[in-house]
Amino acid sequence: MVLEKIQKENDIKELKPEELKPLADEIRQFLIEHVSETGGHLASNLGVVELTIALHLALDLPKDKLIWDVGHQAYTHKLLTGRRDGFETLRQYGGMSGFPKRKESSCDAFNTGHSSTSISAGLGYAAARDIKGEKYNVVSVIGDGSMTGGMAFEALNNAARLKSNFIIILNDNNMSISENVGGMSRYLDGIRTADAYTNLKKGLEKAIRKIPSGGDQILSHLRKTKSSIKQLFVPGMFFEDMGITYLGPVDGHDIRQLYKTLQEAKRVNHAVLVHARTKKGKGYVPAEEEPSRFHGVGPFDAETGETKGSKGKDSYTDVFAKVMYDMGEKEPSLVAITAAMEDGTGLAPFHRKYRNRFFDVGIAEGHAVTFAAGLAAGGLKPVFAVYSSFLQRAFDQIIHDVALQNLPVVFAVDRGGLVGSDGETHQGIFDLSYLSMIPNMTVMAPKNKWELADMLRFAIGYTGGPVAIRYPRGTAYDGYKMFRQRVRYGQAEIIFDEEDIAIISVGHMFETAANVRERLKEAGLNASLVNARFVKPLDEECVASLAKEHILLVTIEENVKSGGFGERVLDYVSRMELACKVVTITLPDDYIEHGSVDMLRKEVMLDEESIYKKILTVYAGIQHQTVSDKGDQ
Repeated sequence: MVLEKIQKENDIKELKPEELKPLADEIRQFLIEHVSETGGHLASNLGVVELTIALHLALDLPKDKLIWDVGHQAYTHKLLTGRRDGFETLRQYGGMSGFPKRKESSCDAFNTGHSSTSISAGLGYAAARDIKGEKYNVVSVIGDGSMTGGMAFEALNNAARLKSNFIIILNDNNMSISENVGGMSRYLDGIRTADAYTNLKKGLEKAIRKIPSGGDQILSHLRKTKSSIKQLFVPGMFFEDMGITYLGPVDGHDIRQLYKTLQEAKRVNHAVLVHARTKKGKGYVPAEEEPSRFHGVGPFDAETGETKGSKGKDSYTDVFAKVMYDMGEKEPSLVAITAAMEDGTGLAPFHRKYRNRFFDVGIAEGHAVTFAAGLAAGGLKPVFAVYSSFLQRAFDQIIHDVALQNLPVVFAVDRGGLVGSDGETHQGIFDLSYLSMIPNMTVMAPKNKWELADMLRFAIGYTGGPVAIRYPRGTAYDGYKMFRQRVRYGQAEIIFDEEDIAIISVGHMFETAANVRERLKEAGLNASLVNARFVKPLDEECVASLAKEHILLVTIEENVKSGGFGERVLDYVSRMELACKVVTITLPDDYIEHGSVDMLRKEVMLDEESIYKKILTVYAGIQHQTVSDKGDQ
């Protein structure tokens, strides 16, 4: 096998040219076999095999800096830098990350996980290089989907001012996760289909070279002139007009052509963009036919492409999808927004039925929020469905464009809490904190699937300001169906009202909290169980009542400690000088790596056993202190 010859970075340079295509084939087979077992990002990685090979041939790593936008297409890069053994533990706790990590390899120049970042980071590297007087190449790879993000345009604007070499690779597969939308997509479509330009250019160059005298001079002049052939056949020439040299489009699966183009790009003394056309999922028919499904996939049958295991119960996303679909008919002012995540957020059914009330704005979360604010100001009821970690990117817009004007925008915050295998960049563990600190914002979290449905209906009908509903990835808890009190603004739900210990759970931690309470009961202890429902506003009346009847309040949430629900309860009890002890059980104020959710909960002591033991320990300490105080008297 050719792949076995790759043990470390730059080993690829020792291969013969005729070994490169077999290497590409072996890499694809390797990725299909391993991702089918571990799950991961498959389609995006299959699409960049040849491009990655060409980059590694043209660059000297780790001296040269290669930055992958998002980073979910870096599997081939990891193979070519000697990390083949790591694929046995891909995305598993303590194993290899599915994204570039500086701590994992010196060949990973920059940690990535969110889109539209690579040009900014690469430009920073290039500026640092020039200031320090160092010599190395900087290459930023960005997809056409990520190019719709505003940050990418901001970076391009600055890159055009650079007076030294900086290479941008536009990996154009006509996809993000969902099908690309917007003006940039249409512009690239124009370039992709400008075969007349490409063919004419080749033919004209050949003809000019045959001119007996002065042919080369004419050709050189044409290349240097901005109003050349390119301008005639490719409208706008967006990148060239910005001051960035454009090379392409190049067949992203032709290693030889890619390598020659990269060598040419290295000679440019300013920013240069290489436009490589690739096919997402290339080499694996199921992924080619359904690239969106194979973007991020769980374990599957490599032969058929079918996901292993049958589909079980509804996920929270499924519940959201059904309610949105139904509410679309009842509420003609209801509109839905996604940022290139139509399928992932469950908005596809709504889109199919209410096409003129559905908006995919591309990978542009900040724009999505302000767009939603405009829709709300115009008298509509917008619901922006977005993953928790991606909503972070629109923090400013939530504050200034939505909450400041107290506009009735609904944020359906999917993937709240630990998401597992994608790791630090995708864990939705900060949302309760950053949303709760915003004035006018209402923050809710359902205990089960039934409550999510009720909360969404409540939020759509609520006109008092913005509402965020936070729910997790995965199967929706369907227990405690009989406890379905009507959702009333700012009111918690008391499930069991006893004494001594009160457990207040937030959102999907309810199942764990209910199990812990059962174990406390078995141990002979009295324990109340409360479903917080509202993280903001805090149900202060409920907390005050609980403090009178219980000596210990325990809050449980899958969010960082700082700024979370537990801190809000603790602050209230302290300010009001209530006579009870408060224990906040949270995630640590830290970034949490990849691994299964169950494994991660055990590691951070947010699992049932750890919570149960902690409550027993604290309660025993209170009892001991009470006895001691009585003895002193």
